[in-house]
Amino acid sequence: MPNQHDLAQGEVTGRILKCAIEVHKTLGPGFQEVIYQRALAKELEAEGLEFAREEWVPIFYKGEKLDTRRVDFIVEEVLVEVKAKAGLEEADFIQTLSYLKASGYRVALLLNFGAKHLQTKRLIYG
Repeated sequence: MPNQHDLAQGEVTGRILKCAIEVHKTLGPGFQEVIYQRALAKELEAEGLEFAREEWVPIFYKGEKLDTRRVDFIVEEVLVEVKAKAGLEEADFIQTLSYLKASGYRVALLLNFGAKHLQTKRLIYG
């Protein structure tokens, strides 16, 4: 049975997806990733979600901080990676899941604005 934290993250991911759908509906495919990031930031703000863009997250190995990596967004404890390519590839899933594992975050959304239809993938670790 899901706990309150899981339910809250489910609500947050739903609100993020609503924002992403609006961005894709308005802009369509064909722009650089940074354009989608800027548009998504505007939608997240309008939705009232707390977020950080281009946030550095720590990478841990057996409890020890090794380094940091930049992720596109952290939206209320959900890691969000933005892509703008013809289609998501296995490497995109692997990268996002690796960020989840090593950073300590539990939920991520992978969003691809470059395809004809918005591609989304919700990833959970832990």
